[in-house]
Amino acid sequence: MDSYAPARDRERRAREARSGSDGSDGMAVASFALGLVGLLAFNIVLGPFALILGGMALVRGTERPVRAIAGLVLGAADLMVLVVLITMNKGLIWPFGL
Repeated sequence: MDSYAPARDRERRAREARSGSDGSDGMAVASFALGLVGLLAFNIVLGPFALILGGMALVRGTERPVRAIAGLVLGAADLMVLVVLITMNKGLIWPFGL
């Protein structure tokens, strides 16, 4: 039996916590990317996903909180664009000069 197993487990957990291996950094980046793409297409789907991922990244303690907050802002902007499109055009499609 290895007597150093608990120490190795503690070191491994500390290393994973420092490297953000819980996925929170990836969630922050994904939130930002989905929010950005959602401004142009599929804002009804991508906006809520950006909000959820940005919030989860902040709760998990991401090393990129600015990117997670940007994802939250862009996700909210996606939903505002959706509301504007619905009220002005009575539909979900961008009007392109027709």
